[in-house]
Amino acid sequence: MAATAPLLMRIISSSVAVSKRAGTVIRNVLRKGDLGIVEKGKNDLQTEADRSAQRCIIASLHRQFPKVAIFGEEQLDPTEKIEDDFLESDMDEEVLKMTCPENLSNVQDDDIVIWVDPLDGTSEFTIGLLDHVTVLIGVAVKGKAVGGVIYQPYYNYQLEDENNMGRCIWGIIGLGAYGFGKQMPTKDQNIITTTRSHSTRTVTEAVEAVEPTEVVRVGGAGHKVLLLIEGKVHAYVFASKGCKKWDTCAPEAVLHAIGGTLSDMLGNPILYHRDVPRKNSEGVLATLANHEWYLNKIPEDIKQEFRPEPSASGDGGSKN
Repeated sequence: MAATAPLLMRIISSSVAVSKRAGTVIRNVLRKGDLGIVEKGKNDLQTEADRSAQRCIIASLHRQFPKVAIFGEEQLDPTEKIEDDFLESDMDEEVLKMTCPENLSNVQDDDIVIWVDPLDGTSEFTIGLLDHVTVLIGVAVKGKAVGGVIYQPYYNYQLEDENNMGRCIWGIIGLGAYGFGKQMPTKDQNIITTTRSHSTRTVTEAVEAVEPTEVVRVGGAGHKVLLLIEGKVHAYVFASKGCKKWDTCAPEAVLHAIGGTLSDMLGNPILYHRDVPRKNSEGVLATLANHEWYLNKIPEDIKQEFRPEPSASGDGGSKN
């Protein structure tokens, strides 16, 4: 089945399988108790779980798809030998049974970029907020997020049953999203999710501007968009330049697959070509519905903080 499946379906199928292996790697690191925490910057941590999960994901996908560009969050030694225990060669059969959307059935290796966040929510991971943690594998075609895998390694962790721990959500635009239960948000409420640990005046004012009835502050972009996907919140508002491409590619694809919208704070699409800047410098706004309403509620002075600086020529472009 795998041999005849379109390239995109094989990549998503492999990503589902390797996300589960990465989840096991993460749980094993925490179980051993030595997190190997490194500070990459202010409020930016890396643990052995981040490093090991990335080795697992990128080495496994690169072995199966050597011509596809893959970018991960962590800076690791490319010459380091990867042990076989970290490699996943299986594919998820349920994904392969699905029919690829016609417009994506003939994409080629050069069209694709895979964006990997091996452990989204590292700060929360280190302090025991395990339900905030996700593994994110996003697939972009010609710069557009079209497929994504969100794996929660600690879903049901309170049960302390390794065999029933973890949950994988995946989706493809034009096909749908799978692996989760959805509820309809309460109509007379407006629940907003935003950052738990990276708040600023701008972030707070943007959230207040969309008239929330409740604000849910949690860690990890993957976790926040997942709350949106499940219908537990109405919007994700993050007026900050701190988010990066590997944080949003997978969640955006799954959200769009169920009819939601993710853009920057100016309403522009986020692009995922291989040569784009890694930061989402215009912030993130994600909604299940009524995206324009939320966008219009953001004050102009906040939007102005995210508009590109005018060029030195003063006309918005260069002179030849």
